[in-house]
Amino acid sequence: MPQGLFITLEGLDGSGKTTQIKRLASWMRKRGADPVVTRQPGGTETGDRIRELLLSSRTSDLAPLTEMALMFADRAQAIAEVIEPALAAGKTVLCDRFTDSTEAYQGGGRQLGSDLVLAMHQLICGGLQPDLTLLLLPSLERSLDRARRRNERTAANEGNDEGRFEAEQEAFFCRVWEKYREIAARDTERVVTIEGDLSIDEVQEQIVEAITMRLTQAHKK
Repeated sequence: MPQGLFITLEGLDGSGKTTQIKRLASWMRKRGADPVVTRQPGGTETGDRIRELLLSSRTSDLAPLTEMALMFADRAQAIAEVIEPALAAGKTVLCDRFTDSTEAYQGGGRQLGSDLVLAMHQLICGGLQPDLTLLLLPSLERSLDRARRRNERTAANEGNDEGRFEAEQEAFFCRVWEKYREIAARDTERVVTIEGDLSIDEVQEQIVEAITMRLTQAHKK
């Protein structure tokens, strides 16, 4: 059985990843595919507990190295429990965030640097890389505004507070933004950047185009 396709969506919180991954999964199902949709942190019972610790505003004084280690602990569980079994079964995996997020947020935002994150990735993930990464980059201001308003609504409606990162200063997010651009420039074959304050439909069109091209290439192999 051929190995499945591993596709990740990346970007700042508020960039539209969650909306687009749902749309992409629906688009694929209409065409007879049965993608496995997951997220990081989270996506497993253990991962959801780690996610609560990492994203809750009630978590304070978390050292940057601790934060990074927790991200990779979540990732190791997701790979073992969800991603590798699905890929081995020939399924397409759609994952909301992967190691690029850790490089951007902890490597860039927390200033731990890329080398440390990539070394941890090799150790923990065995070098597993997405076949395709869709990087959504609307303007920084729009992303932050959407993320903060979403977290306020979620906290009010569900009592689920995931606003710890959104409480950071703008300089933090500027470093995250620049690190994402650095990753995209370094890995042009894997990363497709969708940039600008586009409509939901416009973003989806570009995603579908990138996916169609990658699926065509995979079928030719």
